[in-house]
Amino acid sequence: MKNPFKEMAESARAQHRADKANFEAVKAESKAHLEEAKLSFKARKAMRNAELETQIAEAEERTAAANARIAAAKKAREEN
Repeated sequence: MKNPFKEMAESARAQHRADKANFEAVKAESKAHLEEAKLSFKARKAMRNAELETQIAEAEERTAAANARIAAAKKAREEN
């Protein structure tokens, strides 16, 4: 520890930058929620449906990957 006060100052500046970035992110998310709340019912429904379609696609990909792992495990077990 050559200069503990310098290290503490650097750490404080880094923490300040992280806090500021997190604050800006929360502020932007809050504004996004507010703007989404102002959308019409049809627009919110369309956004929700798009989110659901994305979740369904991701779940189907995970299912396919799991089924491939199951098949590989069964094949390896049969070879032994």
